[in-house]
Amino acid sequence: YIGGLLVLSVFSSCEKEFLDRAPQDTLVDANFFKTNEQVLAASAPLYSVVWKDYVDKASWALGDLRGGTTFRAYGYRDDVLFNTTEVSLSNNEAYRAFFIVIGQSNTLIQNINKYAGAEVSENIKNHALAEARFMRATAYSYLVMNYGAVPIIDNNLELLNNPAVRRNTVESVWEFITRDYLFAAANLPATPVQPGRVTKWSAEGMLARTYLTRAGVGASGNRNQEFLDKAKEYAERVITMSGRSLLPEYADLFRFPYDNNAESLFEQQWVFTSEYGYANTMVSQITFSNDIANGDGWGGDLGASWWMLNLYNGLVTEGNPNTDEDDGRLPGFTLDDRLKATYMLPGAQYPEISQTVRDADGTEREQGLVFPAPTAAANESFASIKKYVVGKAKDLGGQATTQRYPNNTYMLRLAEMYLIYAEAALGNSASSSDARALEYFNAVHTRAGLPAFEGPLTWDVVFEERIKEFAMEGLAWYDLVRLHYYNPQKAYEIINNQDRGLFIVRPDRMPNPTGWTFTKTASFTERKASANSGNFELPIPAAEASQAPSLREEPVPYEFGE
Repeated sequence: YIGGLLVLSVFSSCEKEFLDRAPQDTLVDANFFKTNEQVLAASAPLYSVVWKDYVDKASWALGDLRGGTTFRAYGYRDDVLFNTTEVSLSNNEAYRAFFIVIGQSNTLIQNINKYAGAEVSENIKNHALAEARFMRATAYSYLVMNYGAVPIIDNNLELLNNPAVRRNTVESVWEFITRDYLFAAANLPATPVQPGRVTKWSAEGMLARTYLTRAGVGASGNRNQEFLDKAKEYAERVITMSGRSLLPEYADLFRFPYDNNAESLFEQQWVFTSEYGYANTMVSQITFSNDIANGDGWGGDLGASWWMLNLYNGLVTEGNPNTDEDDGRLPGFTLDDRLKATYMLPGAQYPEISQTVRDADGTEREQGLVFPAPTAAANESFASIKKYVVGKAKDLGGQATTQRYPNNTYMLRLAEMYLIYAEAALGNSASSSDARALEYFNAVHTRAGLPAFEGPLTWDVVFEERIKEFAMEGLAWYDLVRLHYYNPQKAYEIINNQDRGLFIVRPDRMPNPTGWTFTKTASFTERKASANSGNFELPIPAAEASQAPSLREEPVPYEFGE
């Protein structure tokens, strides 16, 4: 994968703000980097096409299937059950995408430094370099959390001349990530130069996330207090100084068009275009049926896991306190607005999405979506994905067709800053009643339609809030990796106690149900994953390891320059 990066061309014409540019043949065209506009055009692909292989399927296959928020009954079972191998599709797509991002970022850095003309302002030059280092750091953060030690590559040409590339230690990779984000924070503006571009607040938000994670690296029990303090500091800076704000309605975050809204800190910028690489294809993969799609809709066996639904207060009730076989057989309901915006339960209505329905005589007609109930004879159903599912072309002003959707995908939202602050303030304590941490936690909690949480905060409370806030945004797995750095046994216990099996959801009435019952499908026996120290990290894909056997050798520290 890495060796092919130099010849990957990512310039292509499409139609959205800074993505609108003339086609070019190569990233190393010395005649291209001569004006501010050309330099900015050169960094635009870093916001979409280079991430394509990750966002399309691997982001949710790793982030949510491995994380346990979502399960798939008949596909991607290796990710659901922690059997991801060297040849698993999600593993190969993720690894490839991350090194494509790194390779293109490195190439851009080298070309700007070598070819930027006299007409390119120093601000724009540094801006593009900061964008490249920001994206490189983001790719490396995913790599190190999935694979552990990985090779740090900052010069593609040197790599091609070094077939014995070695992995670098986890500590080295996190230091490299931190330095890239610090450079980005120092060189990006406080407001975007064009809508959708990252800013210093995007970089400081990533630093908050990075320091919270680094606090556990190499720790055994207690996390690094210096890094916890830095995480809290950067999170509060973004909350109080960025000008960003939480949207009043959670569901509005995922309705079209929501792109680059007041809560967004970093999004992948997708557009409706004939160019496959620049369109959002993830929607095709997660939409439950073509009845609400555009010749696609392949996510019919995807849905919220039993474990996930149990986190919504009041939803899954306990029918018999002495056994879990009866869980959910009494009608349950939740006040948490995030459920309807993330997963669909029978009877839930979404007037913004058109549904093709067939009458008894076979006539087809369109109506607003009412998520269907299972038949009387069924013994399984799915709480299908709603988040990022935006409907038919007619619902999007004509801006959709098969595997061509225009909606962006979040990489960082302001809500995460509030919860990072809360977790960092809790730190190594068992509980905390810190007033500001509670205030920030409740900004997210009450936005979901829930009464204020009175405290005290614990790690489990913050973790479960993060899971409900960011389900189907590819973060759950990385929350567990963060925990695994300093408390691996607790991470294994969470994963191994998650029920990831089939069940059936029945409303008490249709439409407008006032409650649902949940019954596990007794014949479905593969309900639990088995996570341990031998399968927690992903294996390096076989195709890559066979070409570079040195990747199997012990990692070495990275030698940083001045």
